[in-house]
Amino acid sequence: MSERQHGKNESSVNSGGVSRRSVVAAGAVTALATAVTTVTYGATAARAATAATGGLRVGVGKAAFTPSASLLPLDNFTAVHDDLHVRVLLVESGARRIALAVLDLTSISAEAVALMRQAVAAATGIAATDIMITVTHCFSAPHVAATTASANAAAYVRNIVTATSAAVADAVGNLQDAQVGYGSGRADVNVNRNVATADGYWLGVNEQAPSDKGVYVARFNDLDGNPIAVLANYNVQSCVMQDSVMNDGTLPITADLAGAAVAHVESQYPGAVGFWLVGACGDQFPGYRSKRYTIDKSKKWTYGVDLHDAGFALLTAQGERLGTEIVRVAQAITRYESGKQVTVRLITDEITTTQFKGAPASGPVKTATFPPDGTAEVPLWVFQVGKGVFAGVEPELSTSTATAIREASSFDSTFVMSMFEGGAKNMPDRWNFDHFTYEAVDGFYVKGTAEKAATRITHLIKSLN
Repeated sequence: MSERQHGKNESSVNSGGVSRRSVVAAGAVTALATAVTTVTYGATAARAATAATGGLRVGVGKAAFTPSASLLPLDNFTAVHDDLHVRVLLVESGARRIALAVLDLTSISAEAVALMRQAVAAATGIAATDIMITVTHCFSAPHVAATTASANAAAYVRNIVTATSAAVADAVGNLQDAQVGYGSGRADVNVNRNVATADGYWLGVNEQAPSDKGVYVARFNDLDGNPIAVLANYNVQSCVMQDSVMNDGTLPITADLAGAAVAHVESQYPGAVGFWLVGACGDQFPGYRSKRYTIDKSKKWTYGVDLHDAGFALLTAQGERLGTEIVRVAQAITRYESGKQVTVRLITDEITTTQFKGAPASGPVKTATFPPDGTAEVPLWVFQVGKGVFAGVEPELSTSTATAIREASSFDSTFVMSMFEGGAKNMPDRWNFDHFTYEAVDGFYVKGTAEKAATRITHLIKSLN
């Protein structure tokens, strides 16, 4: 199970192919392309302006892709509580141009990712390899199915791509000279979800197990100090309302915890766009959920106690708590970088490991086998903007993995993110394997992969200095 270390690709010089997921989706992209309209919005002029200043430039945009009533029910969702959005961040410095798109979704298909890349590239001229796509890991949004699955599934993908085109158009349109600063805080909203039951570890609330309560914030301003974008990195699944059915029997769509936190940030900074960058979400729940797991004194567990409509009060309170801390940290940032001093780089790499195929995780177990099932490549992204660095992977990480990366980083501010490139199954650390937790049983990569990925990411981060 040796690591295959590929030569790292930097955004300013990389003209290689797109990811394997995009290649697989290429046929579907071609089939749907006639239904998707993409327009180039002044990319040449934007490049000329960037070249003229040579300094940091930033543009942002957002657009809703919520399924209309005519598309419901979709993936069992029958109503809409609040909108789902795609948010786009463009970062330029000299010849370097990089895009980040964040969607209010649990995960997203390779087909939809490829179509989004096509839309962003058409509007900006940015190479596909320099376009990062991630999700908030929101469990109250319909999953993105193949466009061949149904007419409604195809329409949903078109919604996403159309919204991406609109968001990136706005981002290109408001590209401007910018400055960037970083800060961190703390919010007690997440909790470790690994609970010891009578039958083995399962899901719930474990106050004694590790949780990184850190709130990591990047703030981009215009040169007058007005916020353009606020990026927040926090370790939690966005699942306050997961599986919660309302009093009228509907299952509502919502952007959930991430959406509520970012909505609070945007309410405090009118005109700015907030970005939720999900961190180590593999072993972290919100402290309070509408439909929850409970455990009694005999360590017997149950699932299904549902607050129904009242659950949205929990969502609002926790979202506001997180959003308030994000804003407090953003307000406290005093050190900013701007102009040519801001280094912007994107490095992509991957490790090769062994995947396994085990039994579905349907309940706690005290033992499990993890039979090898071929090899798997784990893509890695490391994105630098000045004194901050953003490290991303496809799978859901455990807290210890993110902590190891952050503690080994040589940068003042380090963001560690899960769910890049549409997302992948859990990549648990050794502790989870040793205790046969949900993350381990429901994982995809053999024991030791998380540690290998952390080591490789640490090496990539150090190579930026």
